[in-house]
Amino acid sequence: MAFTLDDLDTIIANRASAAPAESYTASLLHKGVLKCAQKLGEEGVEAALAAATGDREGLTGEAADVLYHLLVTLKAAGVPLADVYAELEARQNRLGQAERGVGRDADA
Repeated sequence: MAFTLDDLDTIIANRASAAPAESYTASLLHKGVLKCAQKLGEEGVEAALAAATGDREGLTGEAADVLYHLLVTLKAAGVPLADVYAELEARQNRLGQAERGVGRDADA
């Protein structure tokens, strides 16, 4: 069975109750949503740079960091992953989504 975002979300939820000195996840959550968002932004930039330079291995690692920090930020902000899934599903179900280019950059 493949590792999923739901698996990662469960791990983050379990680690959230640990002492901040014992868990990186707990320490981030203890610092609040602003610090979590800052880390997410840093990892996003690192992923973008790896992609721009053609560093596939680096991009893979940074993408994992982005997903992890995104889920930590969602947890800190009180937004369940299920809400994100629901939003993605709603976008797929909207009339004309395929023609409008879901997820496409406005400049593309």
